[in-house]
Amino acid sequence: MPASPITTPAPLPPHTDVLIVGAGPVGLTLAASLRQLGVDHVLIDRGTGVQAGSRAAALQPRSLEYLERIGVAEHLVAAGERGRGFRVHDREHTLLHASYSDLDTPYPYVLLASQQTTDEHLLRRLGQLGGGVHRGHRFLGFTPDFPGVSAVIADPEGLLRSVSARYLVGCDGLHSAVRTAAGIGFPGEAPEQLYALADVRLAPGTSGPMEGGLGEDDPTFFLSSAGMLLLSPLADGQHRIVTPAAPGSAAPRAADIERLVSERGPLTARIRVAEVVNTSTYRVQERVSERFRAGPVFLAGDAAHTHSPAGGQGMNTGIQDAGNLAWKLHAVLTGTAPAELLDSYHCERHPVASELVAFTSQFAKIATLRDPAAGQRRNDLLAAAAAASGIVDWVATKLAQLDISYAREPDRDSPRVGDRISPLTVPQADLRWTLALPGRSEPPNGRQWDTVLSVCHVPGLRTPLLVRPDGYLAAHGVPAEPAEVLSQLAQHLPLPVPSTR
Repeated sequence: MPASPITTPAPLPPHTDVLIVGAGPVGLTLAASLRQLGVDHVLIDRGTGVQAGSRAAALQPRSLEYLERIGVAEHLVAAGERGRGFRVHDREHTLLHASYSDLDTPYPYVLLASQQTTDEHLLRRLGQLGGGVHRGHRFLGFTPDFPGVSAVIADPEGLLRSVSARYLVGCDGLHSAVRTAAGIGFPGEAPEQLYALADVRLAPGTSGPMEGGLGEDDPTFFLSSAGMLLLSPLADGQHRIVTPAAPGSAAPRAADIERLVSERGPLTARIRVAEVVNTSTYRVQERVSERFRAGPVFLAGDAAHTHSPAGGQGMNTGIQDAGNLAWKLHAVLTGTAPAELLDSYHCERHPVASELVAFTSQFAKIATLRDPAAGQRRNDLLAAAAAASGIVDWVATKLAQLDISYAREPDRDSPRVGDRISPLTVPQADLRWTLALPGRSEPPNGRQWDTVLSVCHVPGLRTPLLVRPDGYLAAHGVPAEPAEVLSQLAQHLPLPVPSTR
């Protein structure tokens, strides 16, 4: 990867509009988005650099669509490997193949790249925008400081600093100090299941782990009575292996990995590990924060929700949390929208997280069945579902996160306000609002630009569409005059529905 142009941040300022705690993929996405929007912010992290060996290893199409808006997707795609979808396998045959090839997106694949790679590219983009991370700074707590907060932070030398912020965003993971300080509950379960994870390079001459009808670029779940095993290619000639482990197990070594693949992976494989790049164990928790907002405090990513990694959903959901929140913070801070707009962050993202936890929990339970008879029934059902019309397409769309919608109205007309608008229908315009007009008449450069609104013409479009900065439909049938749309923008914000009580 090219050297990063990231500048060293100035000393921690005493005031900022947005204080972001945690510089993982979610915090970096939020910081890059705010920087691109011109929002004053401070990003702190207790670590000294990008964390190596983190769990996430897949970027879904919906995340790539948002990352395109902040100038990261192109470089990430070049650095990763393209998987054609996901497979479920019984060690001998493919039971179900959720192919991404026909999805309505510019990114019809799952991008296989480590979280470290994602962090590095987000960090590089943040640097290009003139931002950076205050490393070695630890968030200790906050006190109310109307209309925001006064946060206490320990710097790398252990000296206490105070930062007054209009808004505080916790992107600081499962054990979020921001969530704890805000007194937000984190209900859920912690199943007694340990997982082993390893990133490895295979020895030359290893017989293909993806033989027997499997593609070499497909993440694959192998199901057996010995236990589930996920085998996925990564960039730079690596493979990722994830599998349940016995309680108290240590991080797997090369011999352990070879044994686990032999017991649980494809019957035709002869795996030899040349190098173990990263190895660890972790315990899954299934939790969703009671609230994603408490006054001036917000939660995003693992600080707000944590769940099984099944299907590569976790980091992606956090990136989309950041995309949902960034433009709303900008709109409120610039006076474009009332403060009530920020309530829509919880209203829109909390149901997404709750549904995701339920989905991944059920997926994990099904995948880890150990009883041979129950496992055979599961396999038969999966094979039958794969043969049924529309099921595989539904699975692919769900895993790709292209089915996420904030629509409140019944599913009668398409698209509904709150539905995702495919970039193949309406081209994306970084973090501006987009007015899509029917017809082919366009200015010489193909677009009309404004600091807030982009205008494009879409052949075959039946009615003008107004698309939010995060890619969801704000309104249809709007005026064709950009100035009029801008003057009425507040009418199309996802403001919470007033209580009828």
